[in-house]
Amino acid sequence: MMERMEGIPERHDLPEPLPAGGPRPADPVRARFPPGPRAAWSRVPDAQWNDWHWQQRERITTLAQLEKVIHVTEEERRACVETDAVFHMGITPYYAALMDPEDPTCPVRLQSVPTMGELFASPADREDPLAEERDMPVRCITHRYPDRVLFYTTHNCPVYCRHCTRKRKVADPTSAAARQQIEEALDYIARHGEIRDVVISGGDPLSLSDDRLDDILGRLRAIPHVEIFRLGTRNLVTLPQRITPALCAMLRKHHPVFVNTHFNHPRECTAEAFEAARMLADAGCVLGNQMVLLKGVNDDPRTVLELNHKLLLMRVRPYYIYQCDLAKGISHFRTPIESGRKIMRALRGHTSGLAVPHFVVDAPDGGGKIPVNPDYVVRHQGKTWVFRNYAGKEYTYYEP
Repeated sequence: MMERMEGIPERHDLPEPLPAGGPRPADPVRARFPPGPRAAWSRVPDAQWNDWHWQQRERITTLAQLEKVIHVTEEERRACVETDAVFHMGITPYYAALMDPEDPTCPVRLQSVPTMGELFASPADREDPLAEERDMPVRCITHRYPDRVLFYTTHNCPVYCRHCTRKRKVADPTSAAARQQIEEALDYIARHGEIRDVVISGGDPLSLSDDRLDDILGRLRAIPHVEIFRLGTRNLVTLPQRITPALCAMLRKHHPVFVNTHFNHPRECTAEAFEAARMLADAGCVLGNQMVLLKGVNDDPRTVLELNHKLLLMRVRPYYIYQCDLAKGISHFRTPIESGRKIMRALRGHTSGLAVPHFVVDAPDGGGKIPVNPDYVVRHQGKTWVFRNYAGKEYTYYEP
C-alpha cells in the first residue's frame, strides 16, 4: 500500500482540472498558500504584475527605489552605496513585496538587501570557494565529478542574493557566457562520453529566453550519452511569473528534466510560488529544493520543518541543506556546522523521511559535497551494532 501523508489528498480526491484557459477548480492544498502582497505596487495592473519581463525591467537596483518600499536603516543605506562596487543590488518587485518594511531582520530582506557585513572578509573567505574555475576544461564547464558537469549559461538572476556563492561572476556582465563559449561547452560535452548528467546553472538559466534555452536543451538532448539535465533556478522563489505555459511546453519536449530550486524560508512559499511549482510538476519536471543554512534566516529546526512541509505540498522534494560556502563577504551568514546537525536531529524520525534532506558541506577548494549527519551509532563490535534512534533509545542489531 502506498504511504499517504496526512493532510494531503490523494489524486482521486481532487477534482479533474478544467481545460487550459478556463478557471481553475477549488484546490484545498493551494488554499493553504496566501498570495504574495503587492505593497508599493498595489496599483499595478495584473497583466503587468504577472509579466516576468516587466518584473525584470522594474527591479530595484538603487537606494532611491529601495526607500519607496521599506524603511531603510542607516546601516542598509550605507551598505547599498558601499557594496555596489563589489556586488550589485537587484530585487524583483514580487520578491521585494515579500519583505517586512519595518523589520531589518526579515528573512527575505536579509537575503536581498545589502548589509555592511558584506564588506568584511574573513581569513577563511575565498574568491572561488569551490574551485570551480580550476576545474574548467573550457569556459562555462566545470567538470569535477566523473559523470556530470556544471554548465554556466548566464551571469544574470532576477534577484542578486546576498549570500551568493558566485559573487565573483553573478551580476557582472563581463562574466557573461558568450555564444562562442556556449558552443565550446556543448562541444566539450559531446566529446566526453562519460558525461550523463548536466547541471545547467548560472546566474539563473531561466533568465534566458525560451528560444535560447530550448536550443541549449535540444542540443544536449541530441547527445546520445547525456541522460538527464538539472536546471538550477531560483525563479520559483524570486520570479514565479517566469514559469509560463510556453516555458512548460518547451521543457516537456526534453524530458527527463529535473528542476532544483532554492527556497530558504516559509515566507517565500506563496500562492504564486505554488502555482509555478504546480505548472512545472504537471509538465513532468521532477522538483527538488536546495536550501542554504543562513544565520538569522533559517538556522532553527522549526523554520526548516515548516518550510519542508510546505515544499512537499508544492510537490518539491527537500534535497539538500547546504552549509554556507566560504565565499567572500558572506561570513556573517555562516552558522556553526552543529546548527545543521541539530536541525537534522530535529527532522529525522519526527517527520516523514520525505521531509528530511541531506545536510552537506560543499568542501572548499573543490572537495565536493560531503554529508554531515548526526551520529546514531553508539558502538560497534564484531557483528553487533548498537544504535540510538530519534527518541534517544538504544537498539541492538546483529549482522548474520
